[in-house]
Amino acid sequence: MSLLDYFRSSKKSSTAATAKERLQIIVAHQRGERGAPDYFPQMKQEIIEVIRKYVHISEEQVSVQLDQNDDNLSVLELNVTLPERP
Repeated sequence: MSLLDYFRSSKKSSTAATAKERLQIIVAHQRGERGAPDYFPQMKQEIIEVIRKYVHISEEQVSVQLDQNDDNLSVLELNVTLPERP
């Protein structure tokens, strides 16, 4: 094995790990939207727009999930990763 082969193989494993992590995020996101009301995507977008009025963020920094319990109780969970203060 040459020195270049060693570096190439490590890049593939880190790429695979990154792809796996992204896939897990997508699956979790889709599970959270399953059973959500029709207005949920629009509500999520409007929440992001309101936050953007005050802080510069990307859509990936915002996670919105709707959890519904058996007791007819719905919980809206909003997680925002804010940028560091200067």
